[in-house]
Amino acid sequence: MAGSKTYYLTTPIYYVNDVPHIGHAYTTLACDVLARFMRLDGYDVRFLTGTDEHGQKVEKSALAAGVEPQAFTDRVSQNFRDLVGLMNYSNDDFIRTTEPRHIKSVQALWTRLQERGEIYLGSYAGWYSVRDEAFYGEDELTTTPTGRKIAPTGAECEWVEEPSYFFRLSAWQDRLLEFYEQNPNFILPPGKRNEVMAFVKAGLKDLSISRTTFKWGIPVPGDEAHIMYVWLDALTNYITAVGYPETEGGDYAKYWPADLHMVGKDILRFHTIYWPAFLMAAGLQPPKRVFAHGWWTIEGQKMSKSLGNVIAPETLVNTYGLEQTRYFLLREVPFGNDGDFSHRAMVNRINGDLANDYGNLVQRVLSMIGKNCGAAVPQPGPFTEADERLLGSAHALLDTVRREIQVQAFHKVLDALWAVIGDANRYVDEQAPWALRKTDPARMGTVLYVLAETIRHLGILTQPIMPAASARILELLGQGEDARGFGRLGPAGALVAGTPLPIPQGVFPRYVEEAKN
Repeated sequence: MAGSKTYYLTTPIYYVNDVPHIGHAYTTLACDVLARFMRLDGYDVRFLTGTDEHGQKVEKSALAAGVEPQAFTDRVSQNFRDLVGLMNYSNDDFIRTTEPRHIKSVQALWTRLQERGEIYLGSYAGWYSVRDEAFYGEDELTTTPTGRKIAPTGAECEWVEEPSYFFRLSAWQDRLLEFYEQNPNFILPPGKRNEVMAFVKAGLKDLSISRTTFKWGIPVPGDEAHIMYVWLDALTNYITAVGYPETEGGDYAKYWPADLHMVGKDILRFHTIYWPAFLMAAGLQPPKRVFAHGWWTIEGQKMSKSLGNVIAPETLVNTYGLEQTRYFLLREVPFGNDGDFSHRAMVNRINGDLANDYGNLVQRVLSMIGKNCGAAVPQPGPFTEADERLLGSAHALLDTVRREIQVQAFHKVLDALWAVIGDANRYVDEQAPWALRKTDPARMGTVLYVLAETIRHLGILTQPIMPAASARILELLGQGEDARGFGRLGPAGALVAGTPLPIPQGVFPRYVEEAKN
């Protein structure tokens, strides 16, 4: 793909103190769909995910498990690698912050910041949340009746006093605000941009970026009594993966700045304040966009271990199917909003959207072609206004989908696709090809051709969301792997009459509730 357009996107790197849940699967799924779309649209894509493995929280978890931190992270990081296979993600790289390439990269960034006068040695005294790996001001905390200090996230904070290196974040307040003004789409959705700008306008304090009270982290160059604050360490993964500190050629020159960092809303501040400030202070370009999506609740309740309602992605896939899970997560709620997972909503999507609408369209059209057209693509005659209207809506899909995917509106992509599925189902009913078989077989052939060509467009455009199911649909239409890129959309890649088609198979089975004894 030499000379082609590039697209670099990242998930947050996931913290290895837990096992993957629906939230982790959701973030990486959104990136996977975007990466697959961009590849089909001719981009040279770099898609990164990985694990964040340093910090006090990991050290404590390893101690509780009775193992060394490295052994602990080796085991838990593997859970996130396994998620890649389970969910059929197409990432190009998987980074771990314990890798030598990352340690080299973070220490190089630290040295560069220090050389540019952006870091100084002082001492820190304040409230720190081990769970959040974040510092909080007194005004952000609430006090329980027993005197415990609680962060806005619900995490308990402890008072910390120790020597610390500081990053001159306060000096970047005006420059950050100017950057946000000049790049209005740097933070999406827009409501999150307003939130970040309000926080920055309220004033930024210098940021403590080293710790001395524990050891599980990357040593500060030249002062190994200090280890780096986990967020400076973690955020740097995005440039490590493209070869930093080598900036003159190779992947860094090719892919940086990243086109998109996808994050959960709880880590928005780190990505939109600290990260661009670190980069600009080092004389490096900030990413082009940070998109903060919402959280999932389960049957109307917040996910929590104590409630026992944390859903493992494996449970979803085993219960409902992989393609069905991928579809549901991106269709059920507007991307960027909070969403609720419920069994009933999932079953409704599977049986309504997938089995009844899309699956039934494919099955009945291809079955009619198999029975009445010699199991080959029919020969179309002249197109009527109704034919042109349906084909026109199919041909227009790419522009609509491209526009929505570029602002990460995955739900609107699916709305557009299902609008055409609805049009096609209505067209079947209006044209009644089963009746035309007796009265006008040539017209029947045209109707079935128009429907097969519409399904071809749907099959190509649903590939990023449901790659395996879409591949089956395209196989049923006799479309080989070389015929599935976006360059084949429109009349130029149209089905060729007479192409033999395989026996149709159902693609989206209905979900049937197990009988209760």
